[in-house]
Amino acid sequence: MTVTRFAPSPTGRLHVGNLRTALFNYLISRNAGGTFILRLDDTDPERSTRAFADGIQRDLEWLGLTWDRLERQSERLDRYAAAADELRAKDRFYEAFETPTELDLKRKKQLNMGQPPVYDRAALKLSEEEKDRLRAERGQGVWRFKLKQERIEWTDGILGDLSIDAASVSDPVLIRQDGQVLYTIASVVDDTDMGVTHVVRGSDHVTNTATQIQIMEALGFAPPSFAHHSLLTGPQGEALSKRLGTLALADLREAGVEPMALLSHMARLGSSQPIELCSDLDELAEGFDLDHFGAAPTKFDVNDLYPITARYLHTLPLEQVADQVAEIGVPEDLAETFWTVARANITTRNDIAGWWHLFRDGTTPVVDEEDREFVAEAFALLPDPPYTAETWGAWTGAVKEATGRKGKGLFMPLRKAVTGLERGPEMSDVMPLLQKKPAL
Repeated sequence: MTVTRFAPSPTGRLHVGNLRTALFNYLISRNAGGTFILRLDDTDPERSTRAFADGIQRDLEWLGLTWDRLERQSERLDRYAAAADELRAKDRFYEAFETPTELDLKRKKQLNMGQPPVYDRAALKLSEEEKDRLRAERGQGVWRFKLKQERIEWTDGILGDLSIDAASVSDPVLIRQDGQVLYTIASVVDDTDMGVTHVVRGSDHVTNTATQIQIMEALGFAPPSFAHHSLLTGPQGEALSKRLGTLALADLREAGVEPMALLSHMARLGSSQPIELCSDLDELAEGFDLDHFGAAPTKFDVNDLYPITARYLHTLPLEQVADQVAEIGVPEDLAETFWTVARANITTRNDIAGWWHLFRDGTTPVVDEEDREFVAEAFALLPDPPYTAETWGAWTGAVKEATGRKGKGLFMPLRKAVTGLERGPEMSDVMPLLQKKPAL
């Protein structure tokens, strides 16, 4: 059975980059009738918060990305400790005591000599007496996994055949000096224990994947299938990381972006397939295939989400917005007519109330100076509401006969005077919704 997971750290809000990873894993599992796990990487007690964890779940629920299981790494610390003991027993785990400053000086020296800035494994040469002295002076050290210095190869689900020379990679730290278990080993243990078969994540994890494959093999685990999607950039190719604070899913929700618009966009962005609005997640999963994605950085422009949101809203029947329409005060007998007019002229749900405000209270007429007398005369010919679909034709006919105006010179000034807009819905649809007679 196909099992995928999304493993965010509850140390901040989800943004569009996180969503790409979550969505790919979700669609793979749903397409195969498998299991999708939400796993909270909360081993950092200082930065992980309940508020962020709740926010992650709220964002996923808003999008409809429901999970089959919820796991928390903070509840599995004993399991990671057992894995660490096993690595020690196999002589693949060692304690190192360098300070950050000492490591930085080593890297600078290596770079000056034209060498790769890889940890030199000096800790492996320490005697037990030297280790005891360093512990007395500095406290506990960090624990590093001892890589086999050979090529690590796998076939990536997006990038194809990959090969990384482990000699060019530092032995990864798996446990910090304060005892905190890091993602690298926790993820290995969890993916194996939870039967994860496919892992999709960003291409910035490629080196991480190479080291995790060796850790899995050292623990006697078979690695899952890995795939690394391209990273998102801004619309001009700039690093998106500087703007992620404004691209949180909660902010997009507040701005009125519709879930299916966002999901439809993200499921095709960076692929060879055109972006198309899907009606639901089942339709999205049916057409999803990692083979369509490439390695090139993928440009993301938040403004592209709004035309898709508008297209989605244009398809909605009244039943799906009835509560919101009622909440802004639209009478039940006008709700169907109101929504038919409004939905074709909004970009987000946030625009709905503005249209009812216009119909209920009127607006400040937009009248060019040369049309002022004409509009005043026209308004005098307009009876008091209620109006019908025939009111516009009857009124403009009477105004034409009284003033001699016709065509654009007749209709445009009246549209602007009634709605304050140069374009919008058909005026024969607008008139029945007006609750007050327009006036200068």
